Amino acid sequence: MNYQKLAERLLPDAPSVDGFESKYPPRNLGMNAEVTRLAPSPTGFIHLGNLFVAIANERIAHQSGGVLFLRIEDTDLKRKVDGAVEAVKNALCYFDIKFDEGAEIEGDNTYAPWYQRQRADIYHAFVKKLIAQGRAYPCFCTEEDLSSLRETQTAQKEITGYYGKYAKCRNLSEDEIYRNLDAGKPYVIRLKSMGNPENKIKFQDAIKGEITVTENDQDIVILKSDGIPTYHFAHAIDDHFMRTTLVIRGEEWLASLPIHLELFQTLNFALPRYGHNCSLMKQDGEIRRKLSKRKDPELSLEFYRQEGYFARAVKIYMLTLLNSNFEEWYLKNPEKPLDEFHFSVGKMGKSGTLFDLDKLNDISKNELARLSAEEMMSFLKAWVDEYGTDSQKSYFKNQEYLLNVLNLTMGTAGKKRRKDFMTAKQAVELISYFFEAPVCPDESRIQRAIKNQILTSFLASYDHTDDAQTWFSKVKETATTYGFATDMKDYKLNPQNYPGSVSDVAEVLRIAVTGKSNTPDLWSIMQILGDSETRARLERAIEE
Repeated sequence: MNYQKLAERLLPDAPSVDGFESKYPPRNLGMNAEVTRLAPSPTGFIHLGNLFVAIANERIAHQSGGVLFLRIEDTDLKRKVDGAVEAVKNALCYFDIKFDEGAEIEGDNTYAPWYQRQRADIYHAFVKKLIAQGRAYPCFCTEEDLSSLRETQTAQKEITGYYGKYAKCRNLSEDEIYRNLDAGKPYVIRLKSMGNPENKIKFQDAIKGEITVTENDQDIVILKSDGIPTYHFAHAIDDHFMRTTLVIRGEEWLASLPIHLELFQTLNFALPRYGHNCSLMKQDGEIRRKLSKRKDPELSLEFYRQEGYFARAVKIYMLTLLNSNFEEWYLKNPEKPLDEFHFSVGKMGKSGTLFDLDKLNDISKNELARLSAEEMMSFLKAWVDEYGTDSQKSYFKNQEYLLNVLNLTMGTAGKKRRKDFMTAKQAVELISYFFEAPVCPDESRIQRAIKNQILTSFLASYDHTDDAQTWFSKVKETATTYGFATDMKDYKLNPQNYPGSVSDVAEVLRIAVTGKSNTPDLWSIMQILGDSETRARLERAIEE
């Protein structure tokens, strides 16, 4: 068969492969510098697994003096969503992932374009070369043909796919090929695999170590009927000409590794190192399972932004999962920039990693507790500006007042910082009673009639200029008036002698003023609210 003639017929306008090596030269980097990438599809959904891989790739590239780039793998138009690339950038920027080059990134464009659909001429050139070498061929099988093929293979309990005796277009004669072309039959281009499934290949995975895979024998599609390559073929071309040195990706890609090994060998490209990281798992009752887009909202990165998670806290937790020695380093260096941690591919997990949202929440509380009131205000404002209500946005009109609120609720003046704040959304809700009159729930166990007496009596004696000690003595006086214990030791010994203790009286006041049974120091809250607002709330509670 005249393969050169066939190549010209199938791809007459494809350029020669000559020149691409010089157009996309090896990078001028240090000896051990790594070139890594993140290459999402523009589907509009960026998930925790993307962040997991992005953090690893960013650390590996930058601590080695290398490059991290963003490539958009948009070969499947059916899945493309408008604005998806901006969503990817924004989501990763929130978590401080810094790209050096790539789609919509200001930087060196030597290795552009960064969108795969803009690189069709490169793919066509190499497809044409493979056809001319007899290593690729047109396949005219219809969807019905392929469906029937899968049914036959399934019925005979054989591996499904297009290979060996089932690759019916692989050995078409020259006349048959041209008759089909002249008849205008649609076709795809398939790789003519030289693999034997009985042969095993030992492969050194950058994360998992030595693994054994079976040679590929599938005649995979490399160019679809619309002239756009499949992911398998495009990524091999792109990683070569973008000079990628290390590909960190999810272990679900292990099944495709034999295909990729054959593609690089067939194209005569140096193989980048591959590292397949473990999947993120979730404890679901008695079983562990992979995080699910359908079941688990925490899989989406948008979840963390909408809830207002502190980006550093999320990154800390991801690094804890990514490198086995990070947690020890972090405990010793809680204030240091995360970039000072030496990330190691060799310390990445080899099997499924359990993602625990409760542990992330604990880390987030600790990290937020380290902020100053000014830093917390800035963090909360950024979240409120994007996700908050109009009412919540009004909290920031009087910044001096808000700083007083945050200093109290964070415990910045005390020796022991409070750790009540977990996310921006939760924190804004926690401080809402300083800005909006609360609805007073009936949480206290004290009878309503006695509550009103307590509130009325305390209000009659309340003086906003009282210091904390005088204020509390008046709380105790109110407690004594209605038979509540002020001696806690006696109360614990003889609880039956009292309707409650002074703490119960304080709780009645607390709920009346804040709507909550658990808050920072109540006297301090009243001082921040001011005389008129405090009185108004006590009066409203009595009326209610």
